[in-house]
Amino acid sequence: MPIKYIPEKQIWVITTDLTDYVIGVDAEGILQHVYWGGKQPLLLDYMDLPKSIEHPGGGPIGPHRDEIMPWGGLRFTEPGIKLTFSDHIRDLHLIYDRHELLNSDQLVIYLKDTLKPLTVKLNYKVIKEYDLIERYVEIVNEGTEGLQIEQLMGAIWHLPVYPEYRLTYLAGLSRGETQVRTEWIQEGKKVLESRHGRTSHQFNPWFAIDFGQTTEEYGDVYFGAIAFSGNWKIVIEKTPYQTLQVATGFNDFDFGWTLKPGEILRSPICIGGFTAKGFGEASRQMHRYQKKYILRNGHKVRKVMYNSWYATEFDVTEEGQRRLAEQAAKLGVELFVVDDGWFGARDHDRAGLGDWFPNKRKFPKGLHPLIQHVKSLGMDFGIWVEPEMVNRDSDLYRSHPDWVYRFPGRRNTEQRNQLVLNLSRPDVEEYIFSMLDDLLSNHEIDYIKWDMNRSFSEPGWPEAPPEHHKEIWVRHVLGVYRILERLQRKHPHVAFESCSGGGARIDLGIMRYIDNVWPSDNTDPFDRLFIQEGYTYAYNTKAMLCWVTDVPDENNLRTTTLKYRFHSAMIGSLGIGLNLNKCSELELQECKKYIRQYKEIRPIIQDGDLYRILSPRSSYGAAFQYVSPDRSRSVLFVFRHRQQFRHPFPPIQLRGLDPEAVYLCRQLGIKRSGTSLMTRGISLDLRGDYASELIVFEKDINY
Repeated sequence: MPIKYIPEKQIWVITTDLTDYVIGVDAEGILQHVYWGGKQPLLLDYMDLPKSIEHPGGGPIGPHRDEIMPWGGLRFTEPGIKLTFSDHIRDLHLIYDRHELLNSDQLVIYLKDTLKPLTVKLNYKVIKEYDLIERYVEIVNEGTEGLQIEQLMGAIWHLPVYPEYRLTYLAGLSRGETQVRTEWIQEGKKVLESRHGRTSHQFNPWFAIDFGQTTEEYGDVYFGAIAFSGNWKIVIEKTPYQTLQVATGFNDFDFGWTLKPGEILRSPICIGGFTAKGFGEASRQMHRYQKKYILRNGHKVRKVMYNSWYATEFDVTEEGQRRLAEQAAKLGVELFVVDDGWFGARDHDRAGLGDWFPNKRKFPKGLHPLIQHVKSLGMDFGIWVEPEMVNRDSDLYRSHPDWVYRFPGRRNTEQRNQLVLNLSRPDVEEYIFSMLDDLLSNHEIDYIKWDMNRSFSEPGWPEAPPEHHKEIWVRHVLGVYRILERLQRKHPHVAFESCSGGGARIDLGIMRYIDNVWPSDNTDPFDRLFIQEGYTYAYNTKAMLCWVTDVPDENNLRTTTLKYRFHSAMIGSLGIGLNLNKCSELELQECKKYIRQYKEIRPIIQDGDLYRILSPRSSYGAAFQYVSPDRSRSVLFVFRHRQQFRHPFPPIQLRGLDPEAVYLCRQLGIKRSGTSLMTRGISLDLRGDYASELIVFEKDINY
């Protein structure tokens, strides 16, 4: 059983294939964290709760720590719950009441306040095969008066007491998202967060902590993520007593939630895991978990996409899109997506958002002729929308100026000439659903690229009672989730992409509703190696869209070969953004060759295991290897940044192969054992700046 209860000690042991997570009730009825780490051999190893040691004048030392950390009493670390009752009492005293075991892999522990009619439900779900635990918290108001929730975390994670801790996280900016950062954790708080109303470009809701010696392949690492697409917060807090806790959940900045009698507020789901096999295995556990349990249509192949944005920008016409579609089909593209510029008065970014009907000048007979033409070429048809935004110059805004977030009397700040629609309002949510439902019901659309290009500002909701004003940060996100869920129930064949000015909405919350994510608006293939590396620390490559675009690149004015650009994009789900009208016949034939090659190796990349052999942060270059689930095939991508003094590229030691098998590599003309490839490795004659190779290894069935 994944969850074992020891009634005489009131201890729960949550067991995965390789780890144990243990909690228990102390003598005062308080739920305490006991242990998290590698599996222990016997239940008796957990029969006693760790003892708290009192420091003179300083409070408890050691692993005697609350599992949810309600604010009250002598608790001074980041709280998991903070609220105010109607009589202005502001602390909680939660004690164990009862528990339930559901479906053998789910545990619910009920805590009750000793004074107020309030229940807190701690929910745990075991993802046994991937050594992960899902956690979330529910607050239930069982009284007759409302209360105000000021902070709600989905999990408080406690790590073993250790002298030193090291943090790894993902930071960045627009067009430079998910950069890997590491630092030693000192006493105090390190806060990772979003206040943008979306996941954000600046930080991603994922973390990993080790004890300073962990590498890609070896060492203990604790890691976790938040499944929420709005304002989130991760607080890593080290005390002077060498204890460390990580609080994950809603961001309490400008947040408040009025919980009426009988109502329930649920935190985001928070995911945590432990492995003794380094950062690489931590990532692979998350990737497998996402593809099986989280990612929409995780079992389906992601098709090779063409997107028209870089070829046309806003100059979208039916005839121009037809020509691009014909060229794309010849290359072997499977999905053709019309980007921004097809609707309303959309000749630039200053007008049209909110008016989701085809521009009659650009599409005199509507979208149907283009859609039928694309489908006659053997491709699926997709289209771009940005449903949460509106331009002032639009029919929607002129009809409903009160539908945007705003503070009366204040001038609304615009970003990208647009304002944010208030999805906290039921009428706005219903409008967006109906608009998208009409679009999908009246057209044979197979794919929706859902964009969200700006952060929130002036987050006012004047029509709502004052006690609900600060709820918009959560209500907006839940509205997006509901719209997507309703659309997908009615149009299950339609795939969805999450784009947010690039990678500002990538998290495990949105991933339940989408098939692809767009990691960045930066498509420079060299920059993308860094962005894509960081992305893979937390998220799977199947959903990771990567495009091949024109040179010189608009971000850095860098020129690279078509081969290098394709290899960088083939690391994930391949997309093409080239202006095909300007490609030479030789370039088109080269594109066709790489697309054909990608389709041959796509099952390995999308469904196999990723090994980050050489980080692009190294001085030499980068190497990423994919291994099929049965270990019969492997694909290796190698990139060289630059060459100096004729120095050779370092040998590459492969990973994840069957050590007893013999592998054949036709490109290198070698036949070697898995053991040899993983220890002796291979040497590549990779020369020049921005050079790359793609190498395939296959088991030799004759051995």
